[in-house]
Amino acid sequence: MSELRTVVLGGGSFLPQRVLTNAELAQTVDTSDEWIVQRTGIQQRYIAAPGQMTSDLGLGAAKLALEDAGLEPSDIDLIVVATSTPDNTFPASAVAIQHGLGMRHGAAFDMQAVCSGFVYGMTTADAMLKAGQAKRALVIGAETFSRILDWTDRTTCVLFGDGAGAVVLEAQPASQAGERGILTSKLRSDGRHKAKLYVDGGPSSTGTVGHLRMEGKEVFKHAVGMITDVIVAVFDATGYTADDIDWFVPHQANKRIIDSSAHKLGIAPEKVVLTVNQHGNTSAASIPLALDVARKDGRIKRGDLVLLEAMGGGFTWGAVLVRW
Repeated sequence: MSELRTVVLGGGSFLPQRVLTNAELAQTVDTSDEWIVQRTGIQQRYIAAPGQMTSDLGLGAAKLALEDAGLEPSDIDLIVVATSTPDNTFPASAVAIQHGLGMRHGAAFDMQAVCSGFVYGMTTADAMLKAGQAKRALVIGAETFSRILDWTDRTTCVLFGDGAGAVVLEAQPASQAGERGILTSKLRSDGRHKAKLYVDGGPSSTGTVGHLRMEGKEVFKHAVGMITDVIVAVFDATGYTADDIDWFVPHQANKRIIDSSAHKLGIAPEKVVLTVNQHGNTSAASIPLALDVARKDGRIKRGDLVLLEAMGGGFTWGAVLVRW
């Protein structure tokens, strides 16, 4: 059996209609546009409408990704949805998206790694495709973080937004894929840091959904080092360096973290895809949203070497290197 390579065939993104600006937030909590922009780089975020669920956003992104790839739902046999804000405790939001696509075949499941979810999802789908468990996969990052925010806590409610992004992956013989495809991925986690970023509820603890809680300074302190560690591991595994990267697409949490990480790794600022100003932190949706922006505006092109990176609650963190 010939070696298989997981290739990206297309992508798409979907955002709610409502835009919530910093100026609007300043009317309800003690904050200001200047304060938010200076500390995070965020100018606005999108908020899901009442009754609009995570699966609705994910389904919108999935349909656009399939259209971009020139495929039908019948061509997909695996759906992996990265989310921390599912429609229900169970079943998985992935099966709601599967149903929305009219699929009656294949497998669909959710993956929970918070902001690292899309990186974890890409890695999992890559492994399943290479193992012959599926031929084509939809990997979706979808979140409605607005539903778990404490809107009286100015340190957290200004940071997050809602949205979804998706990519279509296909297992191809290496002879067909050439240099394209996922080259390597590295995943990490360390549960000692749970209290630094978590939700204070859950089915087996409080029986409630709960709200997001974060020690912002602690998260920032660990973020740059952890991000650097996993990207260095990716470089070591492939022989590539920061100079070889065409585009760096990090998790869009905080502009200062992104800038500091790129500087420490020696990645030129002009190679960094930055969308946190428009979307805020959309957790597992942030990387595929940023990918779609950079593809649509012509930056990311076929053959480009693209580095994806994320860190989230847990802590979890990881990186994927893909030849587009």
